[in-house]
Amino acid sequence: MVNHITENYFLRLSQILVFYDMFQTTFLDYLKTELPANTSTIEAVATALDISYDAAHRRVSLKSKLSLDESIALAKYYNLSLDRLFETTSTEFVTIEKTKHIENEAQLQQYFEDSYQSLLPLLQQKDSTLLYSAKDIPLFYNLNGDTLSQFKYYVWLKLLNPQLANKSFDNFAPSPSLIIAGKQLGSLYSNLNTQEIWDITTINSTLKQIHFYFQAGQVKSSTALLLCDLLQQLITTIFNKLIAEDHPFLLYYNELHLMNNNVLVSTPNNQLLYVPFTLLSYYKTEDKHTCKEAERFLTKQLQNSKLLNTAGEKERNSFFNKLYTKIGALKQLIEATELLDFE
Repeated sequence: MVNHITENYFLRLSQILVFYDMFQTTFLDYLKTELPANTSTIEAVATALDISYDAAHRRVSLKSKLSLDESIALAKYYNLSLDRLFETTSTEFVTIEKTKHIENEAQLQQYFEDSYQSLLPLLQQKDSTLLYSAKDIPLFYNLNGDTLSQFKYYVWLKLLNPQLANKSFDNFAPSPSLIIAGKQLGSLYSNLNTQEIWDITTINSTLKQIHFYFQAGQVKSSTALLLCDLLQQLITTIFNKLIAEDHPFLLYYNELHLMNNNVLVSTPNNQLLYVPFTLLSYYKTEDKHTCKEAERFLTKQLQNSKLLNTAGEKERNSFFNKLYTKIGALKQLIEATELLDFE
């Protein structure tokens, strides 16, 4: 009986060792395909694990085993998804990171600071680009500290924090540190090589928010009109950036597809995809296959869009006039409501 148990134990152990050998071989083959061209796998392993060339050589040649910790360290260092080693033809697993939940000003400030630290190393690289599928006005435009950006902070926090449900905008004063953190994140967008895909509905959520809180009595009519004016100024700023010859900014008009606020950052060495999760939080992944798939999809959107930079003056003005008309209609509605209330 003992001999039988011992035989089963060693049989199972041998099966595990064979599986681990297969895993290590598959993992190293996967690593090779993901490394930049002309990069030595041995040097890559030595660098990531901070071990000698000889020790790395033994692991690459399968003379030594990669420990689980070493496999994870390699995967993290080179942004590899270990799940891909086990995926089937019908299912794909992607390693993602989710931002923290936001309920208060301190957490919103931390969100701005974390986003800045996440994007800065990528956007500082030469030839980096950012592609924004804009269901709403891109976040970066609402971080300059003016009344409109403070209103956006107010909206976000009210929707995320039930304790602010009855707080009016006039009684809302964001902390100086929150404004500074927002400006810092917004500054990344100033001279960046960006491509944005808009529809005329991209401004709808901001217009709805102004109208909703005006009707709810939490934004005064004079403030609501000011917010409309600031929104119009923002659209004019985007128009001026569009026609400026010295700014690497491309604006596409797409009326066929619904945008989703996905953001794809591309550098010469890697890509990063941001996918919305809740109001402000998002999923983030550097999985190469997923980013390439997203790039192909967004490229198709660009191909089915009208590039306003090169469009004729009539087409370009038509797009922006539609946005101005929407803003003007809300202003008229607010003024008419104010007049009725006065009467």
